Amino acid sequence: MQDNKNISKIEIENQNIIDNKELSIWEAIIPVIFLVGMLAYNIFFIEDQEWFGAYTNQFILLLGGLFAAIVGLFNKVSIISMIKEIWENLKSVFIPIMILFLVGALAGTWLISGIIPAMVYYGLQVLSPSIFLPASVIICAVISIATGSSWTTSATVGIALVGIGTALGINTGMIAGAVISGAYFGDKMSPLSDTTNLAPAMAGTDLFTHIRYMTLTTVPTLIITLIVFGIISGTIETSGSADLSNILSTINTTFNITPWLFVVPVVVIVLILFKTKPLIALVTGVVLAAIFAFIFQTNILLEVSDSKLSSITTSILTDTQITTENEKLNDLFSSGGMQGMLWTIFLIICAMVFGGIMDGIGALAKITKELLKLAQTVFGLFASTVISCLGLNIIASDQYLAIVIPGKMFKDAYADRGLAPQNLSRTLEDSGTVTSVLIPWNTCGAYQSSVLGVDTLHYAGYAIFNWLSPFMTLLFAALHIKIKELAKK
Repeated sequence: MQDNKNISKIEIENQNIIDNKELSIWEAIIPVIFLVGMLAYNIFFIEDQEWFGAYTNQFILLLGGLFAAIVGLFNKVSIISMIKEIWENLKSVFIPIMILFLVGALAGTWLISGIIPAMVYYGLQVLSPSIFLPASVIICAVISIATGSSWTTSATVGIALVGIGTALGINTGMIAGAVISGAYFGDKMSPLSDTTNLAPAMAGTDLFTHIRYMTLTTVPTLIITLIVFGIISGTIETSGSADLSNILSTINTTFNITPWLFVVPVVVIVLILFKTKPLIALVTGVVLAAIFAFIFQTNILLEVSDSKLSSITTSILTDTQITTENEKLNDLFSSGGMQGMLWTIFLIICAMVFGGIMDGIGALAKITKELLKLAQTVFGLFASTVISCLGLNIIASDQYLAIVIPGKMFKDAYADRGLAPQNLSRTLEDSGTVTSVLIPWNTCGAYQSSVLGVDTLHYAGYAIFNWLSPFMTLLFAALHIKIKELAKK
């Protein structure tokens, strides 16, 4: 999902799952209880959520990791073993971190070059408020199927849709929820997606059997999502036509708006469609946007700084604010550049430290094994898989581990029950892939929140497709609908 070239680099399929027989289930769970308790207390009882300033969640994750390390030391796990697993985790997020930096640079240059304002300008004239949310789901689904990446979809089309919806006066949580719902549907169903390839590899089935089998639960979930967003779109209050006219006039006065600006996003999407590495595609987007800024937005460059080149550098590295006569647009036309991504990057690094220690002491394997013991029925097996995937998205903070570990641990159990491997691969995607974005400290949740500029807890309730998917797979299991069994010899 982050980068379809990334699996081979981190060798996630061959990851060793550490089993520590010295560790009890209660000892494995204690660090999780400590972490979730600290995070919950900080959210609900600490004013402004600032125990340790702006980086409170990062410090809590590190404290959770320290607590897990102490548990590990009491159970004869060496510090070197824990450090090794931390290092493996950190290596796995190197490419995503580079992508985050480039997305920050992309947002800054696309703002200063007029690309984002142009998307908002033309989008306001095309997308009606009455269909905006379901249309956003469909647009993002199509782009994500074509690119195989929810990350790329959010960083390009998603940013533009948030801008358009904000100008229309639609709640940003609703917009982000629609964008994420569509992006993860496309990512989940695309043969170009890394998680779509990883899940069948773990379960022991082939890619296209996996995709066909996923349609049984995924398409109904998408239909329900579109219906709900259609109802929401018909009931929300949006800005009037007079206000919209004023917004369009302000954008046109501030920026040099021209269809030529769309050349840059089209080039980036085409590069991704041709399977160009995301880092190269994003760098191309940044460079082209800088060139277009020199061509089309001379006045904006001089407004930001005395030097045009200095303005470009500022937009890439630090905060950029384009001031207009409209307060809505002032909030919209701002970017933090690469510097704005540091909070998210630190969060990912700290989450990887906690997840690495939990893996290093054998806690992840222990928790998954205990869940497997509870699977006495077919429904219980599906439910244990879902809980395991959700739990690992919370504990390990990484969607890959939420697919790999349950995939390895539950594979034989599905075969023993006479269930075809595509049952496991579908459940891994329905509960591991799509729920990762709902966890604030998970790599996916941190990324989407940072890129779209909407807090994870603010959009989570509106990411209907994502939280509905696990319930849909459990419903099919409970009613035994289309549960494929192994052919009897």
